[in-house]
Amino acid sequence: MGFGRAVPLVAFLLAGCASLPGSSPPPADTFELSAPSVPAKLPRKRGVQILIAEPTALKALDSQNVVVRPTPASIQYLGGAQWSDRLPKVVQARLFEAFENSGAFGGVGMPGQGLAIDFQVVAVLRAFEIRPMGGGDTAVVTISVKLLDDRNGTVRAAEVFEASAPAGAGNPAFVAALDRAFGEVAVEIVAWVAKRV
Repeated sequence: MGFGRAVPLVAFLLAGCASLPGSSPPPADTFELSAPSVPAKLPRKRGVQILIAEPTALKALDSQNVVVRPTPASIQYLGGAQWSDRLPKVVQARLFEAFENSGAFGGVGMPGQGLAIDFQVVAVLRAFEIRPMGGGDTAVVTISVKLLDDRNGTVRAAEVFEASAPAGAGNPAFVAALDRAFGEVAVEIVAWVAKRV
């Protein structure tokens, strides 16, 4: 689904942040990620219980800000937009839903839920951002994942997952592109874990 012709990214940076003296800045629009649909043709591991740990991230990604990277060495935030919670918490919740909705595992939990865990999915958010690429703007999501055997503390497997999606014009289009890229990565992570436990 298109969102219109891409326009220069800088036009949307820090939009709405300027205000007259004594006035409050307008409230930021709040955005969510969706839990992707996972294909049904996954190996069924009914005796395996999975823990989805909260991903770690550098401080630039460990907030409610939507990250824009106009150059490899600089970071800015999308004005007038924010995630519904800290990004690692949002990603954890949607990964949990994707794993649970897949029906491939005997149980899926998050820390504190009291499951007897066989494996932990330990992730690092490397990129979750909008970048100007090829004359337009592109959403890029990169997540590094380790599959940790909870019974002996060893790493069963490790992989880096990355996806990108073209972004249209405006904050909703930027976030929709990030959602599409995240959905692709999340589906790949669920399938990868199902093949290795």
